[in-house]
Amino acid sequence: MSPGSTDPRDAALAAAVAVRYLRTPLAIRARAENVLAAGLGGRLQHFKLEMDRLPDVADRVAAITRARYPDLNIPIHGRLNHLRAGGVDRPRQLVTGIGSRDERIGTLLDLVIVSVLLDAGAGDTWRFHEDGRDYVRSEGLAVASYHAFANGWFSSDPRHPHRADAAGLVSLTAERLGQAFRASPDNPLVGLDGRAALLRRLGEALLARTGSDHARPGSVITQWLSGDGRTSTDAASLLLLLLELLGPIWPRREILFGQSLGDVWPHPAAGGQGPGSGLVPFHKLSQWLTYSLVEPLESEGFEVTAVGALTGLAEYRNGGLLVDLGVLLPRHDAVTQFIHRPGDEVVVEWRALTVALLDRVADMVRDRLGKSAEELPLARVLEGGTWAAGREVAAEKRAGGGPPIRIESDGTVF
Repeated sequence: MSPGSTDPRDAALAAAVAVRYLRTPLAIRARAENVLAAGLGGRLQHFKLEMDRLPDVADRVAAITRARYPDLNIPIHGRLNHLRAGGVDRPRQLVTGIGSRDERIGTLLDLVIVSVLLDAGAGDTWRFHEDGRDYVRSEGLAVASYHAFANGWFSSDPRHPHRADAAGLVSLTAERLGQAFRASPDNPLVGLDGRAALLRRLGEALLARTGSDHARPGSVITQWLSGDGRTSTDAASLLLLLLELLGPIWPRREILFGQSLGDVWPHPAAGGQGPGSGLVPFHKLSQWLTYSLVEPLESEGFEVTAVGALTGLAEYRNGGLLVDLGVLLPRHDAVTQFIHRPGDEVVVEWRALTVALLDRVADMVRDRLGKSAEELPLARVLEGGTWAAGREVAAEKRAGGGPPIRIESDGTVF
C-alpha cells in the first residue's frame, strides 16, 4: 500500500497480509525473539534473565526424557498421549471394529479436536475417577473428554454417537459438560463456562462454514487434505487451516481490521512494522491441536511434514520450568503474589520468553542426547521433555504442583 493511500482495496490487502502473518509460526518466533532481545538488554518490566541457568534446564529435561523414554523413541507431543493415560489405549478401543478408513480417521480427529479444546488448565483440585484410579490436570481432562465423546455427548445423532457435529456442539451447556466431567462444588473445574462456550462456538463455526447441522470438525480437515488428491501437508499450512476454522470461536480480544485474532496480545517489546505491530501471537491451543493431529492423520496414511516449523507451546508447564529453575527471575513481588489475566503484560512477557527459550533448550537437549534436529524435533523435545520436567519441578516446589505464576483462566487460553 502506497504511503497515504486511501484506496479501500489497499486497506483490505494490508489487513489480509497482517492477519495472515500473525497466524504463522514465523510471526510467533519473530515476536518472541523481539521480547527476548529486550530481556537480554535488561529492558523488560517483569523478568530478568539468567541465561547461565539454561544448561540446568537442559540437564533436567534430558534426564527426564531418558527416564521416560530409555530408547529415545519419543512420540510427538500430542493429545493421544494423554488419552492413553494409565496405559489404556482409549482411542484405539474407540475405533476398533470401524471398517471404513474415512470413519476411523473422522472419529479420531473429532475426538482429538474436542479434547484439545477442552484442555485448558483444570485447577489444582479437580480430578476424574475411572476404574479405581483418579486422573488430574491434562490427563484427567483427556480421560473425561474421552468418556463424554464415547457416550455421544457431542453428537446430535444417536445412531452415530462417536462423533462431534455442529448441532451436538451448539446444544452443549456448561451444566451438561459439568456432569460429563463430574464437576461439583467438591470437585471444581476451572473455566467450565468458557469451555462449554468454546465448543458451542465451534459448532456455530461449522454450521456457518458448511450450512449443515451434521458438519464435523474432523471432516473439514480431511476434505481440505483430500480435496485435490493430496496425501500430505506441511504443519504450518495445517495450523493456518485450523486458525481459519477456529478463528470465530475465540473470545473477542485483540481486533485487527474487524477480525478477532485469538491468542494474540500486545507487548511493548513485540516490535514489527505496519498493521499488527506491537502484537505477540501464540496460538497455544491451535498449535497444540496441530501437533495432536499429526499421529491420527499419519496412522491413516496422511503425511504431515515440517512439524519442526511450529514453536514451543506458551503455557504454564514449559514457562513454569524456566521460572522454577531460575532462568526467568521476577523483577517484583507482584509477579508471583498476584493472580494475573492472560492479557496482562507480565503474562504475555512470560509466554514470549518461554517460546524463544524453548528453541534454545531444545538445541541443548539434543546435544546431551546425541540427536540431530531431524531426529529430535521440537515436538519430541516437548513430549520428552520440557512439559514433563515442568510438572515434575512444580510438584517438588509447591503442594498441588501448581505453576509459579497464577493465572485467572477462562478455559480458552491455558
